[in-house]
Amino acid sequence: MAHARTSDRFVAQNRKARHNYMIEETLEAGIILTGPEVKSLRLGRCSMNESYATERGGELYLFNMHITEYAAAGHEGQQPMRPRKLLVRRREMDRLLAAVKRDGMALVPLSLYFNNRGIAKLSLGMAKGKRKADKRATEKAREWQRQKERLVRDKG
Repeated sequence: MAHARTSDRFVAQNRKARHNYMIEETLEAGIILTGPEVKSLRLGRCSMNESYATERGGELYLFNMHITEYAAAGHEGQQPMRPRKLLVRRREMDRLLAAVKRDGMALVPLSLYFNNRGIAKLSLGMAKGKRKADKRATEKAREWQRQKERLVRDKG
């Protein structure tokens, strides 16, 4: 279970994911892309709001991720919202899908980045949806943490 390092170049991040979900576990997955999609990602033209991963036909796919068409690609049929296959080990995928079915978890993409070898990787989170009260409690805890830091900084 490798984690993204700060040296990795982030292309897109799902900032709303940690607000809307409690992330219980993260994992790294490969993603199958076409050439023009990779070039568009290198320009940072990607949106992963409202995207999610799920099983289709025994494979893991990412849905609703928008990669803007690459202008210099010519007339090749680019589809910005097509489902993209994720590359995860079979045992890992079976474990994830069992948790999704059993515990009502969701597979939420957290970030998309290029690793040190220049390969596109997707950071997925095993997530459980937050209710409105949970979101308020998180916000309250974050605000209290900020106040404590201010008090320590001003006194110290």
